[in-house]
Amino acid sequence: MESKAQGSIDVVSQVSSESKNAKSQKLVGQEEIEEVKIYDHKLERRLCMKFDFKILPLIAIMYLFNALDKGNISNAKTDGLAVDLGIEGQQWNNMLSIFYIPFVLCGFPLSLVIKRYNAANVIPILMFTFGSITLLAVSVFDYGSLMAARWFLGMCESAFFPGIIYYLSTFYRRGELARRLSIFYAAANIANAFSGLLSFGVFQINSSKLKGWQILFLIEGACTVVIAVFAFLYLPRSVEKAKFLTEEERECAMWRVRTDSSSASGESISFKDAVKVFSHPVAIAWMFQEIFIGVPLNSINNWFPQIVQSLGKGTVMTNLYTVAPNVWGAVALIVLCFSSDFARVRSVFIIIGVAVSLIGFVVFGCIETQNHIGVAYFSCFLMVTGASSSSVLTSTWYNNNTPNENRRVVISAVGVPLANAAGLISTNIFRAKDAPKYVPALGITAGFGGAAILLILCILGFMVFDNRRRNRAQGVNLTYRDVPTYLLADGPSNPNYRWMY
Repeated sequence: MESKAQGSIDVVSQVSSESKNAKSQKLVGQEEIEEVKIYDHKLERRLCMKFDFKILPLIAIMYLFNALDKGNISNAKTDGLAVDLGIEGQQWNNMLSIFYIPFVLCGFPLSLVIKRYNAANVIPILMFTFGSITLLAVSVFDYGSLMAARWFLGMCESAFFPGIIYYLSTFYRRGELARRLSIFYAAANIANAFSGLLSFGVFQINSSKLKGWQILFLIEGACTVVIAVFAFLYLPRSVEKAKFLTEEERECAMWRVRTDSSSASGESISFKDAVKVFSHPVAIAWMFQEIFIGVPLNSINNWFPQIVQSLGKGTVMTNLYTVAPNVWGAVALIVLCFSSDFARVRSVFIIIGVAVSLIGFVVFGCIETQNHIGVAYFSCFLMVTGASSSSVLTSTWYNNNTPNENRRVVISAVGVPLANAAGLISTNIFRAKDAPKYVPALGITAGFGGAAILLILCILGFMVFDNRRRNRAQGVNLTYRDVPTYLLADGPSNPNYRWMY
């Protein structure tokens, strides 16, 4: 492995012999290690551009349909799904909750399958499966059959997001990951907006055989299946096997990942080593953070049409009114994540996003919505501002600080499902008796946002303190950028390790 890495560095060094951006940094720990980083920025930009145009658009489309298949249940309710199936009161909350049980239970084992059999193979298969389930949901006939469909949908979607994060981390550097994740995750916001538009159109179709919500499931499920087949045939399995790269670009891509993403590329699975990621208290804190930010996120994903419905609009107009806030949510997501990448800071931008969403929930809960429709609708924009960005940046944050591939797969496989498990909270605080405004639920959601901010401040304070402590002990002034990731397989237990905060 060392000789292969050295070969990669030699090739890139030849390409960039005239570059003025060479950098040498001596790391100090139990022994002194000297690593010379020499690379051609033009070559790297060209390489990233290829990844951005060859991989990212398809990943974004895949996630768009993932979000559609997961969230269309809320739009379907506005068209009378609950009435048609005889679902009453708490049954609707139970049906939403059932999705998250397999989502949490299956995320971890399926993520290990993704690591074992390659993300580009497994993720499209998962997508094909949950697309097929959405198609089958057209034929649900009662409460029990819908519960079964939601159970299997949660199972198949559980590892999709952590699998995508892991897959992209094998192509991009740590400082490039957040804005790429924001682009594909923005697809979720666009999906919510598109779902509103699609529902607006579909629910006006007059059919003697199918209800509007059945046509919605049929269209979204069929598109998901088609995209899944294409993705399986198209996605490159790794940078080494990417046919669109030249040999020079391939060597540079391998070197980039090794020096600023993974401690080793293509590591074999070691369960014993992988679970060591949770031996550090910060990893546990991140898991609680996922739960805290997951409540606002799932409140938006599962209940936003019902929140907007409290403005007093009809079914068609309610779906139309969800479009603009969700588009704004996508824009805010991209702005915050791009800013985070350029600043090389995660924590501060997570706090900004959560704080703005918190204000939106508080304002909406404190006013008479139908008497102040303008203010209420503006607060809907605030709600969605940080819901998605806080999730993306949190996932990016702990992935950036986990160079070991096995541990990175595991922490994502646990963290992302925990964020979604918070849906169990959001689905049960929006009680039928509190409709149409759901004031208690809005207050509880805002409270979880406040708890998230306090926890992030604690994590940030520890990271700053620990980095300074390590520098004092070694007599140096290093940041995470000065330490190649291939030296950091042991994570924080390595004295050369520096937190990216």
